[in-house]
Amino acid sequence: MTLAHPRTDDAAHRHVPLRSTPQRRLANVAACALAVLAVMAPLDRLSASGNAQAASAAPRPAAPSGVATLADLAQRNVLVIIRHANAPGVGDPPGYNLDDCSTQRNLDDKGREQAAAIGRAWKQAGIFPTRVWTSAWCRCIETAQRMELGPVALLPQLNSSFEDSGSRARQTDALFKFIKGLKPNGGPYLMVTHQVNISAISNDWVETGAGIVLDLKPDGTWTLRKLAQ
Repeated sequence: MTLAHPRTDDAAHRHVPLRSTPQRRLANVAACALAVLAVMAPLDRLSASGNAQAASAAPRPAAPSGVATLADLAQRNVLVIIRHANAPGVGDPPGYNLDDCSTQRNLDDKGREQAAAIGRAWKQAGIFPTRVWTSAWCRCIETAQRMELGPVALLPQLNSSFEDSGSRARQTDALFKFIKGLKPNGGPYLMVTHQVNISAISNDWVETGAGIVLDLKPDGTWTLRKLAQ
């Protein structure tokens, strides 16, 4: 981009002469300031435009439009995203390590039984996911494993964004892209993740072990429902 210099009116300078050196220096400073403002104004507009485009491109949460019952989960176009089972506390201890469960916030006995009970209810209802994905956090992995609904695979897009809100929109967008790539008749699918991730998708709060249901459509879109307790 080429920036034009501010036009100088020679006649005006002749009619308004500078009568002293300090005045001349002050005028030069003022002229430089005006030139800087002239350069920065369009750059500010470009920056604001870029920020607006980035904001518009970020995924926007959509509130659930209904409630899905347990019987609904057997449909082949269904993706269920649940929050891990009960794990007392908030976040993780300082210095936690994803490769060491003992450093993380984990399921308690109530959470372990909760996860197993959810799995039993699904199996009794004839719901067997074709794929099960989970966050890399141990409380999510253990939830998925104790549900005993099939092999469990890690999916980075489900990892907690609790401590990195700056990347939350990008991570949610990456998850949306993954979901759009699923076969709409290849489910039911199951994902186990965190409250903050579910809120980013649904603009809603769910309790531990609860979740949301996406009814996948052939065009890569979906409708969103809350999973009945």
